[in-house]
Amino acid sequence: MIQGQLGFFLLIFARMSGLFTMTPIFGAQNVPIYIKAGLALLMSYILFPLLAQPETGVPMNNFIAYAFLVICEFLVGLIFGFAASLIFASVQMTGHLLDTQIGFGMVNVIDPQFGQQVPLIGNFKYILALLIFLTTNGHHVLLSAFLSSFKMIPITHVVYHANALASIITDMVINTFVIALKISLPVLVSLLLTDIALGILSRTMPQMNIFVVGIPGKIIVGLFVLSMALPFYVAFLEVVFNGMFRDIFRLLSSFQQ
Repeated sequence: MIQGQLGFFLLIFARMSGLFTMTPIFGAQNVPIYIKAGLALLMSYILFPLLAQPETGVPMNNFIAYAFLVICEFLVGLIFGFAASLIFASVQMTGHLLDTQIGFGMVNVIDPQFGQQVPLIGNFKYILALLIFLTTNGHHVLLSAFLSSFKMIPITHVVYHANALASIITDMVINTFVIALKISLPVLVSLLLTDIALGILSRTMPQMNIFVVGIPGKIIVGLFVLSMALPFYVAFLEVVFNGMFRDIFRLLSSFQQ
């Protein structure tokens, strides 16, 4: 079957390659490129008998048209993975906000997922979000959602509606900032009240060195509120992941004719 429909198989492989390039966990930089390519090839081989059609309509005799189809299929998987990674970007954004306010803004660690420096609390929240994502079988749901894209958007039937696609991606990016603010809100409010209390204390007791007291005080208050809000953070992530899958299906529907 693959020998008879090699072009169709390569289009499936192109879409799967886009997924394993950008999606969380699978698209991490510390995952070797050979493993990503092998997983994409294995998934394409499994899916091919389910998606094979007698009349595929793949223009194998026209190289430019076929290359255009490969790029379109790769972009579908790439956009899918980008939409799935926005939630984890909001978690890292939360870490930047909290680290700056608590006083850990100068402390960064290397994130092997992306090969860049990330804030201390942001890395902790990001790793916790990944663990919750894996514990709740979010990666299985993510793969099943992507596999259903082959039914919603058949191979060689990808249509890019620029206005609808831009509107959905804009809403998802805006939602990323909203999620980051919601996660960091308890700590930010407590630190704001701490700053107000320190300001009142500095006016009533001018002889006290407020910087010596304020910096460790904000760290203690921030870590205490962060630990108290951790169970709510875990519950909130489950709601966020459900919203992520809903947005992904909205995004996939924009590719339909």
